[in-house]
Amino acid sequence: MKKTGCIALLMFVALCASLFVNLLLVAFLGTKGKSSIAAVRVLQPREFDEQIVQDGDSRTQKIAVIPLQGIIGFGQENALGESMVEDFKEALEQAQFDTQVKAVVIAADSPGGEITASDVLYDAICKLARHKPVIVYFNSIGASGAYYAACGANWIMCNDTTFTGSIGVIISTLNYRELFGKIGLQSLTFKSGKFKDMLSGTREITPEEEAYVQGLVMQSYDRFVGIVAKSRKLDEKDLRAGVADGRILSGTDAYASQLVDQLGYIEDAYDKARELGSAPDAQVVRYRRTYQFGNLFRFLGQAHTTKIEIDVLKNRVLLEPGRIYLLPAFFAP
Repeated sequence: MKKTGCIALLMFVALCASLFVNLLLVAFLGTKGKSSIAAVRVLQPREFDEQIVQDGDSRTQKIAVIPLQGIIGFGQENALGESMVEDFKEALEQAQFDTQVKAVVIAADSPGGEITASDVLYDAICKLARHKPVIVYFNSIGASGAYYAACGANWIMCNDTTFTGSIGVIISTLNYRELFGKIGLQSLTFKSGKFKDMLSGTREITPEEEAYVQGLVMQSYDRFVGIVAKSRKLDEKDLRAGVADGRILSGTDAYASQLVDQLGYIEDAYDKARELGSAPDAQVVRYRRTYQFGNLFRFLGQAHTTKIEIDVLKNRVLLEPGRIYLLPAFFAP
């Protein structure tokens, strides 16, 4: 009897050890084997969970709702995962290859963000829109970089009270030269060229640097305006002389200026997706973050300490010096 009990205990220990090793292997592949996993994703994109938002008579047709929330940027955590740009692109890819998805609604609530990240999202939306109807719906705000990205869609909608527009580019820096003088600090810089410490906060900007930076801003602005004009079939000169001066618009004014196609609520966007996707009976599903073993191990590996955190700048966007942003001015400090 004792011998049988020992054998059972040994088998149980061996099973637990095998399970632990397998879990470690999965976690290792999820964090270290990125190149091999990337190759697999070409054949089988990562699947996000689906939550039914509106039921439909059809069980073989779906409208996929993909969230786009918060500041647009590489590495920004979002509703789909830990990297906004990559997660959003993977969600679009899942919707493209899912034959049951007849149209996509992008539920956006974003003031914009980094120009390159916004451009990458725009390109990804353009590619999906060639295969399936894409409707962008702005909730409270869909401005600047978010509007830039939305120009890749087939249809843009928002509420009458939505803040949108803000077609413009901003780059900022902080000058603390006088503060250094008051506290007795001095900055010494050794540089290989006259523009190497451009936008340094330790000295005044030169007229030549100011002209150069303004040129960079206008180069990005020209691209932004060109994309809006092409997408909305508007005259570029009229845009520059009118609403493309960085101003924020209400949904009502944006509709009057032909920056959006329709005013309404998110349910109206679902109906439009059914119409454009020729799927009147489709159910509406929302993509959500998928939790994997790698996430579990990262969570368990973190030190759990009790702390109180006070973030007085939680609702402010701190622009990094030297980066070019597509953001409304009131989001900048």
